[in-house]
Amino acid sequence: MEISLAELVEIIGGDIAGDAHKVISGVAPFDAAGKTDLTFADSAKTLKQIEGSNAGAIIVPRSFTPSVSVNLVYSKSPRLTFARALQLFFPKSQPVAGISPKACIGANFESGQNVSIGYSVVIGDNITIGDRVCLHPGVVVGDNVTVGDDTEVYPNVTILDNCRIGCRVIIHSGSVIGSDGYGFVQEGDSHFKIPQVGVVQIDDDVEIGACNTIDRATFGKTWIQKGVKTDNQVHIGHNVTVGENTLIVAQVGIAGSTSIGKNVTLAGQAGISGHIKIGDYATIGPQAGISRSVAEGQVVSGTPEMPHRQWLKVNRIIPRLPEIKKRLDKLESMVKKMSGNGKADNS
Repeated sequence: MEISLAELVEIIGGDIAGDAHKVISGVAPFDAAGKTDLTFADSAKTLKQIEGSNAGAIIVPRSFTPSVSVNLVYSKSPRLTFARALQLFFPKSQPVAGISPKACIGANFESGQNVSIGYSVVIGDNITIGDRVCLHPGVVVGDNVTVGDDTEVYPNVTILDNCRIGCRVIIHSGSVIGSDGYGFVQEGDSHFKIPQVGVVQIDDDVEIGACNTIDRATFGKTWIQKGVKTDNQVHIGHNVTVGENTLIVAQVGIAGSTSIGKNVTLAGQAGISGHIKIGDYATIGPQAGISRSVAEGQVVSGTPEMPHRQWLKVNRIIPRLPEIKKRLDKLESMVKKMSGNGKADNS
């Protein structure tokens, strides 16, 4: 693909400083960009290195002032503009519409137009899927499931009975939607299973990473709201609500009946206890253990959780604990000697 910088900017946005007729034929990381490549620089480190770059054009923040002559594209968000360029140069392949003769489809199946259902897909009874839905090979869909328009489900995903999937949802390989919630009641020395009779509802524009497990509700619904993005290996327990546009990074675990607000960030391996609330726009740090509710907009880290700035101070002290202990022992010994000599002990 070859396109002038002016034509490219018409599509991806931004303002040109330099040669608008420059031909761009690819996109590349900053360190690897060649004379016909588009790249971006949005950190202090990369912006300082622009002088030595061979890139055909560089997307930069609007506040940047160059010290050399180079083709620039000014953007409010260079990373977002570059992502749009990536989509243009690497368009997603479109699945071939049609239903594989090797698919197994139950009774009362309704589908929209241009659906793609791959090899060894198993679809239960009373299923409705919308237009342009793609179910890749090995997908299993239980009874009474609905799937909205333009949703793509990658190989070996399981969507169990009664779950509801919205439009433009992406579910990556190996994920399980609607597994039983972890519900048991003590019966003597054994554990009696509490039937999990609720559903999972996934709203529009959600992306679920690979090998996620999202449990159905005991009653009602486990609810993943519009625009949520999860990384790989995330577990979401029964009756959890995840608010709009929340980001959940790899290996996060959320226990049952917890409410996560909108635009929350849960960093990698954070563990969230059950029956608590995480407020809108909160940020939970990596490997944090959250045992109580977190207020709107708070940034917390550590186990037990604490304000992030306090956690940073604590973590600076921890490596010095042996030295501090040694000094305390020395001070204690000095105090004892002073007390033994009859001198005043003001402790």
